[in-house]
Amino acid sequence: MSKKPIIRVIIPAYNEAASIPLVIGAIPSVVTEIIVCSNNSNDDTVINARNSGATVVEEPIPGYGNACLKGMEYVAALGEATDIIVFLDGDYSDYPEQLTELVAPIIKEDIDFVIGARVKDLREVGSMTIPQIFGNWLATTLMRFSFNSRFTDLGPFRAIKYDKLLELEMEDRTYGWTVEMQLKVLRKGFTYKEVMMKYRNRIGVSKVSGTVKGAIFAGVKILTWIFKYGFKK
Repeated sequence: MSKKPIIRVIIPAYNEAASIPLVIGAIPSVVTEIIVCSNNSNDDTVINARNSGATVVEEPIPGYGNACLKGMEYVAALGEATDIIVFLDGDYSDYPEQLTELVAPIIKEDIDFVIGARVKDLREVGSMTIPQIFGNWLATTLMRFSFNSRFTDLGPFRAIKYDKLLELEMEDRTYGWTVEMQLKVLRKGFTYKEVMMKYRNRIGVSKVSGTVKGAIFAGVKILTWIFKYGFKK
């Protein structure tokens, strides 16, 4: 990119009142706008996000994908230029200050899509559960067999050119959002890259991996996308 890119960050959040100010505060100043998508939060997530300088949109229908889609809907309605969209969780498990490293391949190498890979050597002990680790391995292994993919993670800290994001026509409304994006990137032949990222124990309890029901549902959604879309001819 020859000019300074316009970067907007979308943060889906459900009851992340304690962590959201830390996440917002650690995001580098290169970002044009931070959009927190409150997914039916009933704590102080909304007020804390606004007080920290973020734009807040609210999505009352539960679902990680619903929150992300609401953020995209807001960006589309702006009618303003956007070059890069970054997706980042609101639980402070990622290191938002690494955003500049995440977007660097897009800006400097014209890569379409970048994943922040939560590599073992840079992860805090206990920051990923055994079901998460296994699910990542299984999904990325299936993608490798199906597409000769090089993905090693389904990490939620990710950046994509805005026009490419629109081309994906994202639709998953729950836990299949991340794998859907990666499958569609592969099918469309977009360029992609992984950047090694640090990862720490989140603040609070995960709504997905922190419960047996959430972990099972997320796993089913991921595998559904793999078999429904990944092997589609």
